[in-house]
Amino acid sequence: MKNYWIGIGAMALASFATQSGAQEKLIVSTWGGNWKDGTAIIAKEFTKRTGMEVEFITGGTLDRLAKAKVAKGNPESDVTYTTSHVGALYQSDGLFEKLDMSKVPNAADLYPAGDRGGYEMGVYSYVYSPAFRTDLMPEGFKIDSWKVLWDESMKSSLGLPDFDPSHVVIAASVMEGKSPADWESITDKLTALKPNIKAFYQSDATSQDLIRTGETPVQVLLSINGYHLIEQGLPIEIAIPKEGAVVGIGALGINTGTKKLDAAHEFINVALDPIVQQEICEFHKCSPMNRKAKISEELAKLPGIFTTDEQWKTQAIVLDDATYAKLLPQWKIWFTENMMQ
Repeated sequence: MKNYWIGIGAMALASFATQSGAQEKLIVSTWGGNWKDGTAIIAKEFTKRTGMEVEFITGGTLDRLAKAKVAKGNPESDVTYTTSHVGALYQSDGLFEKLDMSKVPNAADLYPAGDRGGYEMGVYSYVYSPAFRTDLMPEGFKIDSWKVLWDESMKSSLGLPDFDPSHVVIAASVMEGKSPADWESITDKLTALKPNIKAFYQSDATSQDLIRTGETPVQVLLSINGYHLIEQGLPIEIAIPKEGAVVGIGALGINTGTKKLDAAHEFINVALDPIVQQEICEFHKCSPMNRKAKISEELAKLPGIFTTDEQWKTQAIVLDDATYAKLLPQWKIWFTENMMQ
């Protein structure tokens, strides 16, 4: 079996050599800033292996989806890096190619969460979970359950994202013993959280500013942002409650209509390579999808970094992408009308 995959790889690389000889570039749609830098780790190795250069198109998650819909059938990019649940929207609109898994041999070593339904592959995971300033909360304070966010001591302390209420909706559903699909049965519980909300943040930058200044000493925080602030010396503790943390997955899909199908598959295969996975995760402070990735002990011990099947089972709340994509617009409307007014 090993020799079979080596043979497949050799034939694929020969195909790429022909493509790169024509001076073609692989166009990858991704986020800007630090996220683009992370994508460049994959691109560098891809170019090293194939000789094909990579060019980036950057933008926000939903802005890029909107552009892809307009360009349907004639995509401006060959590969798209997005969150896996937004990837489900690409799929439902026919914007992603069905993957040929024989061209992505590294996928054989992924945790189950890495397979996002045959049209996209998870590259890394992160969590949204409660986090707090240890210097601004009472000594001994801890968040061992999402229920702590509803405690009276949290009044006017909490920061939440305004662009995506899914994390607190999903967590509250699990906390109440419900499926996120039955979220309407726990709206009273969500409404009861209002007195504790101090501010909503509109972006990663706003989130970091609010917790840095102490305006929201407690946040439902993107773990990657939290670890960035910790590296800057801010005393923040990221908690993994007993119910688990809400997982998000950065995923790659191939745009329908690309003329570089083989190269696009190889880009995804490179992204799932254990060594590339290690580099991505050390850079972003996120969890690898490939079981064979050898991340540092320092990274592995951080909350929300999953390196075993047991951690995925006991610490991660993973919602399937189709349900996530279907319910997110409903959650946003309800949240805007009932929580942000």
